[in-house]
Amino acid sequence: MQRTLSAVEYSGDEEQLAVFAKALSHPVRIKILLLLATQQCCFTGELTELIPMAQSTISQHLKALLEAGLIQGEINPPKVRYCINRENWVLAYTLFEHFFYTPEAENSCTCGDRELQ
Repeated sequence: MQRTLSAVEYSGDEEQLAVFAKALSHPVRIKILLLLATQQCCFTGELTELIPMAQSTISQHLKALLEAGLIQGEINPPKVRYCINRENWVLAYTLFEHFFYTPEAENSCTCGDRELQ
C-alpha cells in the first residue's frame, strides 16, 4: 500500500486549536490557568506558594502558556505578573466547543450500545 506524499492542509482554526490543546496538555498548566482565571493578575512568586514546585518549573509552564497566547505577561523587574489573555480565552472556548459539538455524531454511532467482541 502506497501512502500519499501530498501535504495535508489545515484551517487556521484547526491549527489554533492544536496550539491551545498542546498548551493544555499538562496538569500544571491547567492548574495555573484555573488560578489565573479567578484573579485579575498574579505574580509568579504567588504561584510557587500555591503550586509547590520550583520557580524554574513554573516559569517553563508559564512560557508555554504565554507562547500559546492563553496568558499575557507584564514584566516590571524584579516582578513579573501574568494574567489570562481574555480574548484568546474566549477563542479557545469557542474552538473547543465547536470541536466537541458534532450534531452528526449524536445519532450515528451505535457501537456503545453493544459489547465489544
